[in-house]
Amino acid sequence: MSQFTAAELEAAKISAREDFYFFCRWMFLRQRKYQWMRAPHHKIICDALMRVFNGEIKRLIVNIPPRYSKTQIAVVYFIAWALGKAPDSEFIHTCYSSVLASNNSGQIREIVRSVEYQEIFPRVALRDDSQAKNEWRTTDGGVMYAVGSGGTITGFGAGKVRKGFGGAIVIDDPHKADEARSDVVRSSVIEWFQNTLESRCNSPHTPIICIMQRLHEKDLAGWLADGGNGEEWEVIKLPALREDGTALWPEKHSVERLKQMQRASPYTFAGQYQQEPSPGEGNIFRPDSIPIINAIPHGTTFVRGWDLAATVPVPGKDPDYTVGFKIGKLLDGRFVIADIVRLRGLPHEVEAAILNTACRDGFDVKISLPQDPGQAGKSQVASFARLLAGFNFGSSPESGDKVTRAESFAAQCNVGNVLMLKAPWNDELISEMRVFPNGAHDDQVDSGSRAFNEAAGGAQWAF
Repeated sequence: MSQFTAAELEAAKISAREDFYFFCRWMFLRQRKYQWMRAPHHKIICDALMRVFNGEIKRLIVNIPPRYSKTQIAVVYFIAWALGKAPDSEFIHTCYSSVLASNNSGQIREIVRSVEYQEIFPRVALRDDSQAKNEWRTTDGGVMYAVGSGGTITGFGAGKVRKGFGGAIVIDDPHKADEARSDVVRSSVIEWFQNTLESRCNSPHTPIICIMQRLHEKDLAGWLADGGNGEEWEVIKLPALREDGTALWPEKHSVERLKQMQRASPYTFAGQYQQEPSPGEGNIFRPDSIPIINAIPHGTTFVRGWDLAATVPVPGKDPDYTVGFKIGKLLDGRFVIADIVRLRGLPHEVEAAILNTACRDGFDVKISLPQDPGQAGKSQVASFARLLAGFNFGSSPESGDKVTRAESFAAQCNVGNVLMLKAPWNDELISEMRVFPNGAHDDQVDSGSRAFNEAAGGAQWAF
């Protein structure tokens, strides 16, 4: 590069070869033509990965917020640099998506092929048949294999049976954020780690690196840190808002912005940004932030979302409610909770309530009902379509768990963008919101989330 002398370029190559943090900065500058806006946490991660390469750490967990350079450093740059140092190394890389894992692998391959990399590590070469992004090899016998969580790894291993670094298993966000609260999905990732991925270590010295945002108390990082696989893990926790009140990466998120994010979605912020996932007891909705109004502003458009009770009322029990939650979108883009219908009844009573509510709302109000899976759901939709003929009716399957569906609604409530019409049902709704998702009932929040998501530009309907 023109701004460097020949002596400086040679010194940079030597430094990049020996120091991983320098390698990251140098490759970024050479390839992107501008300096990396780095922060102290980038060096912390690089130093830890250097210790992995030097054999000082065998099991490493790094918990870090999303979009804080974790994949670029711990996957793309680290594997490229380690291959330069030991070209016969064998790597397995995984993340929640096979497509993302393959793309990461492809980026590493392109870096290894680049002129800038070859200036630092001239002896590294790829085999002529290394065309696939998810599987490629060096002429020295090095292997790169990328796979999504739950995928097949038959025939591949990581590491060499020898002293010194010979490769690693590198895990990057093994859980998809909107699925991590599902016990079934989360457990399947942990089971796959136990039964498939962990057994791919060719040597007891093969390191395993897990770098991820925290999504649940019992996600893979939590399970490993608690001794789930019987090994000790070094854990580096990097919260976006540090204990001293400063921002981890102020150029990315200022303290003011972080606090705004925390107010909007405290549950998500606690896990993904602070690396302290909580059970969510009363920290999803902050209903005291909802302004109360006495009249609906002119020009508001409405959606009525329904949550249907799955059980028939039984004397002496506390069954679920069927709830119709009406939300309006104001001309200024804010929302208003306008009405709630809440009942327990037999199927014919529920149908009558839905029809009568539709008649009272009028033809301009959208009606959104959940669609059960399979043929039963299709039959149910057809039945409601007949019942609500002439009204603006649609249905859609539920997506994700209750908390995931409620997060957008809660975020807007928490920052004051959702108003509430003063009415007798206010107190019961506020009480339910305050303890969601751990209260005795969550029907009002479920139906409100459906109505909000549709009003905000939501679901694809099936008719």
